Amino acid sequence: MTNQAHAPSVARRGGTEQGRPTPSRRSQAAVGVLPRTTPAAAGVSSQAMTALLDRLERDSVACHSLMVVRNGSVVAEGWWAPYAAERPHLLYSLTKSFTAIAVGLAVGDGLLSLDDRLVDVLPDHVPTGVTEQGRRLTVHHLLSMTTGHGGDSLAEAWALEPDDLTRGFLRVPFVAVEGTRHDYDNATTYVLARMVERVTGRGLPELLDERIFEPMGIEHAEWDRVASGAAFGFHGLHLTTEAVAAFGELLLRGGRWGDRQLVAREWVDLATRRHVETHQVEGWSDNPDTRQGYGYQFWMSRHGYRGEGSFGQVCLVVPAHDLVVVVTSALGHGGEALLDPIWECLLPGLDLADGPEDDGALAERLRRLAFAPPTGTVDAGRTATARLDASAEGSALPEGASVVVRPAGGGWIVRLGSSLGVQVDVDVGYSVWRESAPLGRPVVAAGAWQGDMFVADLYVITTPHRVRVVADAHAGTATATWNLVPLTGPDLALHLRSPLMTRPDVA
Repeated sequence: MTNQAHAPSVARRGGTEQGRPTPSRRSQAAVGVLPRTTPAAAGVSSQAMTALLDRLERDSVACHSLMVVRNGSVVAEGWWAPYAAERPHLLYSLTKSFTAIAVGLAVGDGLLSLDDRLVDVLPDHVPTGVTEQGRRLTVHHLLSMTTGHGGDSLAEAWALEPDDLTRGFLRVPFVAVEGTRHDYDNATTYVLARMVERVTGRGLPELLDERIFEPMGIEHAEWDRVASGAAFGFHGLHLTTEAVAAFGELLLRGGRWGDRQLVAREWVDLATRRHVETHQVEGWSDNPDTRQGYGYQFWMSRHGYRGEGSFGQVCLVVPAHDLVVVVTSALGHGGEALLDPIWECLLPGLDLADGPEDDGALAERLRRLAFAPPTGTVDAGRTATARLDASAEGSALPEGASVVVRPAGGGWIVRLGSSLGVQVDVDVGYSVWRESAPLGRPVVAAGAWQGDMFVADLYVITTPHRVRVVADAHAGTATATWNLVPLTGPDLALHLRSPLMTRPDVA
């Protein structure tokens, strides 16, 4: 993470624009949903915000965006180029909190209740010989993840029933009595999404668009889907940073947006309070905030509560301080890398005001946040043809895939083979980020020659994920590795399709 004097520009194929991308008519709805004010006017110390940025940089936290909202107004916002304000970002399991609000809409409409049983709402997905415990599972058990599976049932459920995750979920053995223990379980949220769709007659994305996003002025929600076309429910929502912050504000205001009550206050209060104790999850880092309890698809925190997704996607709501903090990132370790700095740097700076010089310095620093493109030379006219070595951990392409680098317009076209039987051409800039969308989803890339090595960073820009391509022109070999392997599988071509449609392979 760098704080450069000049953020690299972004050039799009077929255009001549420089600097950060100009929002399209559609993407303009992604920004300006919340009012702005200065940190001093909202009682937030700019020096505390600067200390937060220093801490994140010191700890090498790869943030993509940061937004701080106090008393209903944005007081600080920044994106690490090539990430930008108008870009939606994959939220991973932060999606679960939106599904919980959809459940609340169905409850508020009298179509669903906390005591409704899964087997009654989705009788056509009940396997023969379902256990008595499976028959007893209710909306409450699913929301609080207290169904008794003893862990994440997703992989086993899909293995048991590749075409019907709900049926597979009911076939996974139970190891604890329902309602007695919280175990993080992605499949519970998938089932909830299907229950909401059954009782409302609407797809989950369509319901949230009509009842939540459109009334809030958010017109850019994107969803990844399973092979059948249904939204995951537990994962797959893409939203801009400001849209997530607005969602946090909606919760903070008890479901009210302007003069409209979009979600019943009683439901927001119920969903965002502790229903069950949580314990240290095997394989997760030792983080005090994971042990504060669980609500209805919300985590309790040492201060307030949060929705949280893999790799550091966080919407933190702290009602006691009228505060919402949203972070998107590519975090390869525990959530404490984000939450500890907020508690230790930002919270002590609330109800303090620094001078206009401090506010101005903070705004300038936030404006210049950027990831540096690879350094080296353009070496005009040089080409490379290589075969991929997939032995490196986190390979994004299969063994033997072709990698071809050829000059184009002061940069390069990098042609990549894939296991899906397609070739992908990616625009790569020199000292600037170039954007292309070879299979529908945008990629922003920059590269350079470093001796015989061509190095390029390819950001799948609506996700936390980046692929680094290194081609050795002399040896004729190449690697293509993820910064963080996507939970839905490593094949790059899969993640360049929009919408992504897959059966997730979640460990």
